[in-house]
Amino acid sequence: MTDRVHYHSDLIYSVGTQVVTLIDVVRQNGNVLHPRGSVGVIVRSPADLDHPYRVRFADGAEESLHRDQLTMLARYKEAEIGDAAIAAGRHNLYERVIYRCVIGSQAYGLAGEGSDIDRRGIYLPPADLHWSLYGVPDQLENEATQEAYWEVQKFLVLALKANPNVLECLYTPMVEKATPLAERLLAMRGCFLSRMVYQTYNGYVLSQFKKMQADLRNQGQVKWKHVMHLIRLLLSGIRILREGFVPVRVEEHREKLLAIRRGEMPWEQVEDWRLRLHQEFNAASEATTLPERPDYEQANAILVEARRLALAEELP
Repeated sequence: MTDRVHYHSDLIYSVGTQVVTLIDVVRQNGNVLHPRGSVGVIVRSPADLDHPYRVRFADGAEESLHRDQLTMLARYKEAEIGDAAIAAGRHNLYERVIYRCVIGSQAYGLAGEGSDIDRRGIYLPPADLHWSLYGVPDQLENEATQEAYWEVQKFLVLALKANPNVLECLYTPMVEKATPLAERLLAMRGCFLSRMVYQTYNGYVLSQFKKMQADLRNQGQVKWKHVMHLIRLLLSGIRILREGFVPVRVEEHREKLLAIRRGEMPWEQVEDWRLRLHQEFNAASEATTLPERPDYEQANAILVEARRLALAEELP
């Protein structure tokens, strides 16, 4: 999965950027002054995309060119190398999904009328595509169906970093598809749990509540659904450190969490609960028997095996 040159359709190239012309630059008499593919450097950038750039060429001549008439030299040289969108367009990678599950409100037991069904999982690209110049996308997303699937290596890396969404994928009771390889991954899911859960979960909640406090001061309101899920993360993190598994269903905390989502619990009461949960989290971190770090070797071993199995046409 090659890192490509940063590019955005609204990006304005800065002065000094080397560019390549996508058209012939011609004189008024029709003679070609600089042929298509000529290299120049931007000496003046426009304030917006409706106005031209001023480009200086190797012979010292300058021309005004619009955005659709040039591109960055680095991007031009890169061409299709590492363009995972090409791979996605030529193959139905959804057929390579080895694991599909439901997370979110449906899995937590917090779903209401009209709640979405959020499906997540893992896909294993065929070996020849993974080895190709184009690479494969880190993630497949379908907003219409609320589905997202991580490429197997991306999934494992996120799990090793204690990403909450990924860990919940491994522990959700709502599994819709699991190939034999995915079943083996589920059987070793405990190797991803470590004390790193404390830093990941606690740090995220702290940063988000700081932003929410600013929202309250500046706008007088917060997104209560987000508040609810932050409290849920703290509850989950505490149990992970205490019991060595990821609780997905909220069980005894359901009614209080729903009260937060409906905006029925005063902010001061939510804040008091959060602070008490942080104290519990700190205590759980000091007492946990989880290792300092996850089992990188075990995760690496199943990744290597997955890569070998991807050589076969049949999905492992």
